[in-house]
Amino acid sequence: MLNKGHVLVCGDIILDKYISGSVDRVSPEAPVPVLKPVREETRLGGAGNVALNLSTLGSNPTLIGVTGKDESSTQIEDLLKKNKIKNVLSKSNHPTITKLRILSSQQQLIRIDNEEVFSETDWRSTLSSFRKLIKLKRNRVLIISDYDKGTLRNIPLMIKEAKKLGKIIMVDPKGDNFSKYRSSDIITPNFQEFERIVGKIKNEKDLYTKGKALINDLKLTSLLITRGSEGMTLLEKRNKKIVREDFSTNAKDVFDVSGAGDTVIASIAAGLAGELSLHDSIKLANIAAGIVVGKSGTASVSQSEIRPLWDEDSYLNIDEISSFTEKYKLQGNKIVFTNGCFDILHAGHVEYLQKARELGDILIVGLNSDKSVNKLKGKNRPYNTLEHRAKVLSSLSSVDKVVVFDDLTPIKLIKLINPSVLVKGGDYNVSKIVGSKEVKKAGGEVVTIPLVEGLSTTRTIEKIN
Repeated sequence: MLNKGHVLVCGDIILDKYISGSVDRVSPEAPVPVLKPVREETRLGGAGNVALNLSTLGSNPTLIGVTGKDESSTQIEDLLKKNKIKNVLSKSNHPTITKLRILSSQQQLIRIDNEEVFSETDWRSTLSSFRKLIKLKRNRVLIISDYDKGTLRNIPLMIKEAKKLGKIIMVDPKGDNFSKYRSSDIITPNFQEFERIVGKIKNEKDLYTKGKALINDLKLTSLLITRGSEGMTLLEKRNKKIVREDFSTNAKDVFDVSGAGDTVIASIAAGLAGELSLHDSIKLANIAAGIVVGKSGTASVSQSEIRPLWDEDSYLNIDEISSFTEKYKLQGNKIVFTNGCFDILHAGHVEYLQKARELGDILIVGLNSDKSVNKLKGKNRPYNTLEHRAKVLSSLSSVDKVVVFDDLTPIKLIKLINPSVLVKGGDYNVSKIVGSKEVKKAGGEVVTIPLVEGLSTTRTIEKIN
């Protein structure tokens, strides 16, 4: 799916240089370490690293930016060619932005930056390229990679023109002025950048309140705050409400956070351009970021590295559901619950789940385990394993979370979740629906949704037989 997506990346292109070696003595001239160089390396940084991450994920990026007329520019061009990244580079009389890092035993000793703010002429050239490429229908997603180096002098103009063309606009923000990102679809600040704009965060409720205010003030669709070891927090407008969703970190070892923000925004863009939901795109980004911080320097992630981790997170177990639902209830969100075996998913199921989702803000689907299905449906069932059933359900945009239960009925699960709305198909009598008494007693409602005529798992099986 990712291979079909096209993303336009516009921003500050940086050449990251690394000189690494060993230190075994201190200089007699001054109290500084003496490095014996062993290896030199160059990598794409800034907007270049965003494009590289898109490319290694299988997406199709086109990079717009400015470089100088120097050796560093040639090195960037060679790296772009090597990684088959389409690009339109303007040539400036100013030097290419470079960052030289000196390392010993993977420990950074010093960083040397070579940069000057690009000129108005350079900006006009960038804008001209942007206007040509943003009109291409295939470029569904725009990433504005702002490192505050002067490549992007009028971001509001770029957002306005992309908005008219119906593009998904994503911004990796920098600096103390987020007003220039007004009307973007998604901005992805880290926690420190977020606090710099909204003030010190006292607790999780304060984060939600200030995040909601920022969304409304900047007229954003979504705000994704990357929080290091605490994972990521998404605030998203849904049905005129702002809903919060947290993603726990996938990082096992944090080795180097350089370029992690580039990986996050690239992964989300790759997912959206490949027609994944925002939830799944952020899940992809969370996995990718967890991998990249375990690498040294600015790095990228491949599909082969992500796939094993992607497949293992299709569902929650019953003992994990309370913490998942608690934060949504505290925010006043309406939780909808339904359940079933969903052994052979058909169009009737999809329509049913879409209508269930419309009854609230969060839809949780209780899924019978293989053992439970076997007891309910017979020794030959299920036809599809739990992992496969959970993965298919999780892929639906209407489903926010799948939780598995072993019992014949979901009553324990319903008591744990205490949903605002309990939903079942129209073939059920409300009074006989498991959990209906408990939900009503707690002030919730029980709703039945008419089934799509002629569609059922039993009929599908009969037809196959």
